[in-house]
Amino acid sequence: MAVTQPRRRWLPWAISGVVTLVFLIWLAQTLVYPYEVGPKQPLPFSHRIHAGVRQISCLFCHDSADRSPVAGMPEAKKCLLCHHIILHQFPPIQDLHEYDERGEPIPWVRVYRLPDYVHFNHEMHLAKGVDCSACHGDVKAMDRIIVAYTIEMGFCVDCHRKNHAPVDCTICHY
Repeated sequence: MAVTQPRRRWLPWAISGVVTLVFLIWLAQTLVYPYEVGPKQPLPFSHRIHAGVRQISCLFCHDSADRSPVAGMPEAKKCLLCHHIILHQFPPIQDLHEYDERGEPIPWVRVYRLPDYVHFNHEMHLAKGVDCSACHGDVKAMDRIIVAYTIEMGFCVDCHRKNHAPVDCTICHY
């Protein structure tokens, strides 16, 4: 009497089930959260909640952008203007209080960095009515900031030409 091997009828179903599950997870992540996740920050700050849902202006936190070449990063005191009341028991807000009490700046991880030979001035662009999203993307939909556009010379020159702004080399390289 010959020993028969059990048929593995379940194997194709198991493989197709795993493939379907992987596809559904990928699809859910793409539809629910269509953006990449930016670098981990020392505090879980969400631009989507602050700039998007709460409609807080970029200039509230980056308050030197309209009067300086750099946008600036907020001190803990600025965040605590609201967060001494809102979610004040939330552990990351407690960390915010600790930064403030120590007088220590929050060590945010920089996302955008231009080469040293490029001089970009936020103030000039804001004065001309350029919206932050032109370079930074749809920040209002991002939890953690990502590099939405590769900020290279061609990107800037194309924008300058489209908006009839000067394209002389010395505008950015001086």
